[in-house]
Amino acid sequence: MDLFSGTISNLENGLAYAAVKNKTIAQNIANNDTPNYKAKDVSFKKMLTEAQNTYIQANRTDQRHFDFTTKNSTPGVYSYSNLRYRENGNGVDMDKEQASLAENTIFYNALVDRINGKLNTLQTVIKGGN
Repeated sequence: MDLFSGTISNLENGLAYAAVKNKTIAQNIANNDTPNYKAKDVSFKKMLTEAQNTYIQANRTDQRHFDFTTKNSTPGVYSYSNLRYRENGNGVDMDKEQASLAENTIFYNALVDRINGKLNTLQTVIKGGN
């Protein structure tokens, strides 16, 4: 039985996306002065596609069965290959990264608030409305 018709799992997936995006932004900011570093970003569409392909698991009971393998890379993360902001080849735009970090933090906090609301509702139901 699914208590919230998948709402909690959808919010959980949103939190996973926000966490990956936050990690990627933090890496970009940390490598602001690294020569030839190419800025990375996270695409929800790519992350969803790769997640659907990555989590397929199969039990091989015969040598003739296909082997399903998973990727070790972080889903949805990609580099800007030919982007340069400075003469040393670095592709990090600090203003863009800081704005993206602020936007992602707001998104993450909104998801956490929504999950807290769902869990508080469940707690109220369990306690009988008290």
